[in-house]
Amino acid sequence: MSDRKGFTVWFTGLSGAGKSTLAEALSERMKTGALAHEILDGDVVRTNLSKGLGFSKEDRDTNIRRIGFVANLLTRHGVPVLTAAISPYKAIREECRAMIGDDKFVEVHVHAPVEVLIERDTKGLYKKAIAGEIKEFTGISDPYEEPENPHVRVRTHEQSIEESLEDIWNHLIERGFIPNAHSQSA
Repeated sequence: MSDRKGFTVWFTGLSGAGKSTLAEALSERMKTGALAHEILDGDVVRTNLSKGLGFSKEDRDTNIRRIGFVANLLTRHGVPVLTAAISPYKAIREECRAMIGDDKFVEVHVHAPVEVLIERDTKGLYKKAIAGEIKEFTGISDPYEEPENPHVRVRTHEQSIEESLEDIWNHLIERGFIPNAHSQSA
């Protein structure tokens, strides 16, 4: 167990793009391979660690910084971490990357066009934001700074969950974070 590598897979993207879905799918695959890990979902962290924060830039940065702090603690103790948070601002994502360490950080941009997300709108948030009922909504009235060079970019409007998961899984194998299928069965 002492040779376990901690790492953080940082899922970023607009609301409804599939961050949590992909984090859960990756978690299931990791469980199948008996790879212990933790998930830090943005909605769950907001409820438990960031209660009371709003959606101003300062509050969003504080929330993401808290996720990064916890991810760093776990990662440096050999625990793989999957985060799923919009994390709209490049500077705070880069701050978290620097805190965790570039050699242990995997940025996954979960992309789908806003038009597709408005159609999906499972929570009804985009409709409320467009109607002006929700202020400071990322992608509508607040900016989202897309990663320029993420380690992995998945396009959930063009790829199935399984195809997106394969892209992420293969990257993790290439980086040496998880054993490939041959060494898992040995």
